[in-house]
Amino acid sequence: MMEQVLLQQRIRSVSRELQTELIRKSLHLSIALVPTVVRLVGTPATMALLALGTLFYTYAEVQRNSGVQVPVISRITELASRERDLNRFVLGPITLGIGAMLALLLYPDPAASIAIYALAFGDGLAGLVGKFVGRVTLPATGGKTLEGSLACAAAVAVSSYAVLPIPAVVIATTVTATLLEVLPSGDADNLILPVGVGLAVSLFV
Repeated sequence: MMEQVLLQQRIRSVSRELQTELIRKSLHLSIALVPTVVRLVGTPATMALLALGTLFYTYAEVQRNSGVQVPVISRITELASRERDLNRFVLGPITLGIGAMLALLLYPDPAASIAIYALAFGDGLAGLVGKFVGRVTLPATGGKTLEGSLACAAAVAVSSYAVLPIPAVVIATTVTATLLEVLPSGDADNLILPVGVGLAVSLFV
């Protein structure tokens, strides 16, 4: 009987973790829409939208941590928060927005688009695969896994090739993104990865 209860608790825990990670990574992957928005409304308007979104989220998080719920935003943040993030200010969406803005500010296309896709797909899928499939932990990475790194490399290679099918660029962006993603940098990887990948592309284009 006790084993059955423990099994049910374990299933509920895994289900909760899966739900949390899927919501987190869905938000992460949504940043891939930025290059499309740029093509539709231009870079200045896209930067303004990202800035407004980041500021509004910051306001909502301050309110949530003060005990005031902002409709929709606060609830999504709670659903996407890991246990270690509960009752804390969640920085991830802020660094995600700033990372995309840095890519647009520092680099022209196609470097900016490739950098943003690396942030969205490479970093996003690395976390999801590493969390639920990862078995081989890489040393000195703060728990990053080989499987997560391979997922990052594959996602960046495919997205880079789709934007700019030049082998040297694809290799440079894939290696750069994979090396930066395994750094134990926490939410700062949302800043480091697009800046590093954009620079790698710029060196070849």
